[in-house]
Amino acid sequence: MPQAFFLPASATAGDQRLCLFHAAQAAAPRGLVVYVPPFAEEMNKARRMAALQARALAQAGYSVLQTDLLGCGDSSGDFGDAGWQDWIEDVRRACAWLRQREPAAAGAPLWLWGLRAGCLLAAAAAPRLDEPAQLCFWQPMASGRLALQQFLRLKLAGALGSGNGAALMEAMKQQLARGESVEVAGYRLSAALASGLESAQLLPDAAARATRLEWLELSTQADAPPSPVSLKAQAQWQQAGYQVRSHRVQGPAFWQTSEIEDAPALLPATLAALQTPALVAQASAA
Repeated sequence: MPQAFFLPASATAGDQRLCLFHAAQAAAPRGLVVYVPPFAEEMNKARRMAALQARALAQAGYSVLQTDLLGCGDSSGDFGDAGWQDWIEDVRRACAWLRQREPAAAGAPLWLWGLRAGCLLAAAAAPRLDEPAQLCFWQPMASGRLALQQFLRLKLAGALGSGNGAALMEAMKQQLARGESVEVAGYRLSAALASGLESAQLLPDAAARATRLEWLELSTQADAPPSPVSLKAQAQWQQAGYQVRSHRVQGPAFWQTSEIEDAPALLPATLAALQTPALVAQASAA
């Protein structure tokens, strides 16, 4: 069973993040994994799949930490209090705690496992860490601008019939530009969070010192080819020196379905991706 606890985020009383720690079922963990959740309601829709994957990883010998970011879930603060830099710091703090918690894992790799916009956050946090972090992306988004636009469009659903959608979108953008918050689907989005998300790009950073990226995408069709956007993004990471492996898995887009759904094939595919030795190691052993 995972261990639930609150991780202090600062010296301020009550400033804390809810965490779930899944201890590796092994004498010495083969790796450390920090889950970086997606944005807003996608985080809630994905909770079940994240929990299933975390348990599977723990059974395979990985120690996994799930955390609710500032203003999310049962962590302190409101969603409207959060900024992009706050969330980057939450990821950094989670990685530091997990490494300190598992001294037996010295030498074992640290993984940042992100979903959707969580991949953008993982890429932004990686350069801030005290050690290299390998990356595992589930259905990554190429840019935060796209994530922000998709989120703001939720507000437009009721205005589409009246033809006021474009005006409403422009009004929200102006509010954010003035430093004001906007209400979208029950979430108060701060200007700081919107600005950070909008500027985020799924690009490698030399300061991250990571060398490996496992890229997993879901499709309802078997043998569906990767999108041109994915191929372009993967090429950018490869050109930066990363070992990039792409995996196509059949399953539903569980982060956006109306009902909570599972993508069972994604669980063993992710486990196999992390367990497969790095390409350099394979080449040297050949």
